Amino acid sequence: MDLGDTVFISTPGTLLRLEGDALRVVLPDKPGRHLVPLHRVESLILWHGVDISSDSLRWCIDHGVHVTWITQNGRLHASITGHEPARPELHLAQFRAYEDPDHRLELARVITAGKLQNYRQLLLRSARDARGARQTTLRHIAELHSLAISKLAMASNLTEVMGIEGRAAREYFGSLNHVIAGAVNTRTRRPPTDPVNCYLSATYGLLRSSIHSAIVHVGLDPHVGFIHGVRGPKPTLALDLMEEMRALLVDRLVATLFNRNQVRDSYWREVAGGAVLLTDAGWKHLLTEWVAARQRLWPHKVLGRRIPAAEIPFVQARALARHLREPQHVYAPWLVTG
Repeated sequence: MDLGDTVFISTPGTLLRLEGDALRVVLPDKPGRHLVPLHRVESLILWHGVDISSDSLRWCIDHGVHVTWITQNGRLHASITGHEPARPELHLAQFRAYEDPDHRLELARVITAGKLQNYRQLLLRSARDARGARQTTLRHIAELHSLAISKLAMASNLTEVMGIEGRAAREYFGSLNHVIAGAVNTRTRRPPTDPVNCYLSATYGLLRSSIHSAIVHVGLDPHVGFIHGVRGPKPTLALDLMEEMRALLVDRLVATLFNRNQVRDSYWREVAGGAVLLTDAGWKHLLTEWVAARQRLWPHKVLGRRIPAAEIPFVQARALARHLREPQHVYAPWLVTG
């Protein structure tokens, strides 16, 4: 399956122009003719200060290329996708599942269990490389996640599910320094106030954009989620599916970068108010690592084979769509065990 490519443009002052069926990238202070063939482009991710011409944007809309604008700290600012698949029967099935408390609860429990299981695997993997009190702490939190998964099966409403997930998240982030070197033991998001949280926020933004694109690709409504509900313009279904992919596609990558001392002081800066943002050099470093990580092969139990990380959002979105159309096909979250 050819999923195409995601093109990241992060240099402020860059202009994107249409030239035939290619995108001409006009870089500041870098003369020359830089062309990106558009026939394989799946999505464009643009940072603050990057401009795209109206004819380029129209081409993307006409050909279903997902265009996303992201702020410097990785938050999704806006996105456009043209020619979304016309699948009203799938939308109706999605809406019916959302309005059915039992069906919505079932999906919320399954997706949250997937999240906790993958975080448990991340904790156990970190414990294998640890010694002493650090190893004991990591194994203890992994056991708490295992108990939380058991409690999910008995949760009778969405509030209980979110309470179980919230407690597990606090336990995980409360000992984040045991997973990621130099981390503070709390999650700060709006804005991130330390380099680790800055990298996490930025990479979560990249994952969210990838999942949003996959959801639109299969014809689901990205704004109707089963855990996060309906929150105006927020793509809550993308936030739902992110849950089962966060630990291994984002946290593990960020942990690798910090634990191997690959993040330099020049990759981030502190601004007024205490917020920490990535510098241009930081974005280039993160994007290089993200693109490489998307090619990594991961096991997929349902498919019975290993697939690139870039395919996982599409596979899971298709699996969810099939479940909504044919509920007898149970939705299985993406899990990595062992």
